[in-house]
Amino acid sequence: MAPRHLSEAALADLRRQFAGTVITPDDQGYDEARALYNGMIDRRPAVIAQCDGTADVAAAVRTAREADLPIAVRGGGHGVAGTASVDDGLVVDLRPMRGVRVDPDARTARIGGGATIGDLDRATQPHGLATTGGRASTTGVGGFTLGGGSGWLERKFGIAGDNLAAVEVVTADGRTVLASPEHEPELFWALHGGGGNFGVATEITLRLHPLPAFSMVLLLFLPERSDEVLPIYRDVMDTAPDEAGGALIYLTGPPAPFVPEHLVGRLLCGVLVTYAGPLAEARQVAAPLLALERAAELITDIPYADLQCMLDDPPALRNYWSAEYLTALPDDALRVFRSLADTMPVPTNSQHIVFPMGGAVAREAGDWPMPWRSSPWAVHPFGVWEDPADDDRARDWVRDVRAAMRPWARDSVYLNFIGFEGEERVVASFGEANYRRLAQVKARFDPDNVFRLNHNIRPAAA
Repeated sequence: MAPRHLSEAALADLRRQFAGTVITPDDQGYDEARALYNGMIDRRPAVIAQCDGTADVAAAVRTAREADLPIAVRGGGHGVAGTASVDDGLVVDLRPMRGVRVDPDARTARIGGGATIGDLDRATQPHGLATTGGRASTTGVGGFTLGGGSGWLERKFGIAGDNLAAVEVVTADGRTVLASPEHEPELFWALHGGGGNFGVATEITLRLHPLPAFSMVLLLFLPERSDEVLPIYRDVMDTAPDEAGGALIYLTGPPAPFVPEHLVGRLLCGVLVTYAGPLAEARQVAAPLLALERAAELITDIPYADLQCMLDDPPALRNYWSAEYLTALPDDALRVFRSLADTMPVPTNSQHIVFPMGGAVAREAGDWPMPWRSSPWAVHPFGVWEDPADDDRARDWVRDVRAAMRPWARDSVYLNFIGFEGEERVVASFGEANYRRLAQVKARFDPDNVFRLNHNIRPAAA
């Protein structure tokens, strides 16, 4: 039986021209194919078009438009808002398109629209190369990069968007367009933070950088040591070289080999210093923190791709995230941040995080429409839990963190870190002038707002 809103003839025609797999609710594997990373979201699309290449993507977009079906685009499918699926619509599923081709001489990688950060890192690591990826291996490269792309290497190599060389895009009318500094430069500009508003990114080319060594210092403290630990971490990162990244993280003690059994399941205060270089240099940067008494530690050289897997959460947990980008992190802000750790749901996979920004993030800002990147610090309440009975307290905690940190926050935020928080939040995150320019690009490439399941930019003429 044809799915709702799509005729038998249209479905048969799509399957005839499709090299990939077309899945409908009556097909085996439908429930597995429609499952999302965020277990709070349960959607039943009419068609899941698992694309084998750019021609499949174009065919799927044309089919959906002719049938007036809403379109969702699924890359890695990691987004917290669950926009990678849609009830009674068509999902353009890019996950089969996950190849990564590395050119070590040119120091570039051409990445399929369905590839994950893990796919990218494992392909570049044998060449001693890397680029800024996310903070989990399961994140999709496409959505991550086009949303801006914040990760452990950003202070050294810039955010992912700074390393973007070209994007192949299937537009709302089924055309294939190359966006680069030389081809469609205005679209290329818009793809630095504007996400999936302008089409389906079927291939992304990123610049790579030599990364011959990588190391980390992870120290876990009992939370009662926070008043001592937090200001030292802040001061360390305020003066750290660009090679240093990391985070201050309140978390539930994990069942890891380096964590004593009596700390598993307890609230802990963690400081992480990542370092794009050898461990001896990382130790030198982290020396004031290493002078403190701690409850557990993991201090080691580590392949960058392995670090990327350390914070992976399993799929199907319940997720609710937000963020605030700060103009400063004074002692008063640290005290407020510390107090909010006490209401974080524990034991869960939730994390209460402050990321240091700065370095190349601020220095390489250029003309891109992401004013948040001038912030020296970012607070990221990362609600992740399993039991639906915890829904209210987990979401309330995230909202409380946002509200309490607002006195030190700016209006702009990295949109990949948040779910739906209203149109005003989207406009503020780009800035009004940038938003108007983005809306004009949207009007040219997607005048009917076909690609609207995202942090949406509404089309508007000049």
